[in-house]
Amino acid sequence: MQAKKRIVVGILAHVDAGKTTLAEAMLYLSGKLKKLGRVDHRDSFLDHYSLERQRGITIFSKQALFDYGGTAFTLLDTPGHVDFSSEMERTLSVLDCAVLVLSATDGVQAHTETLWRLKLLPKSSTK
Repeated sequence: MQAKKRIVVGILAHVDAGKTTLAEAMLYLSGKLKKLGRVDHRDSFLDHYSLERQRGITIFSKQALFDYGGTAFTLLDTPGHVDFSSEMERTLSVLDCAVLVLSATDGVQAHTETLWRLKLLPKSSTK
């Protein structure tokens, strides 16, 4: 039996861009979740700590596992608030790829540009 391909993917963005909402939708569409939760309803699967639900933001990076199209995915939802950047940065070294979410209404924020430099550019280019 052939081993499944495994991919670790992280979702990065500035605060309130929709990272957790996107992660929730991916888990729901993959069949991992039977009910689609929402951050504003305080019932999202990944933001399960009470402080996160109260504030409506991700504070701690979370992981979820799901299979899709014969591939096993480890999905990492990261905090977007600049105060929790160190929590997000810790996940960067384990990612195979990253999804950078941009809010259509907010546009590119300063923190978005920082995320771009941290993950997407070679280390020598960030200096």
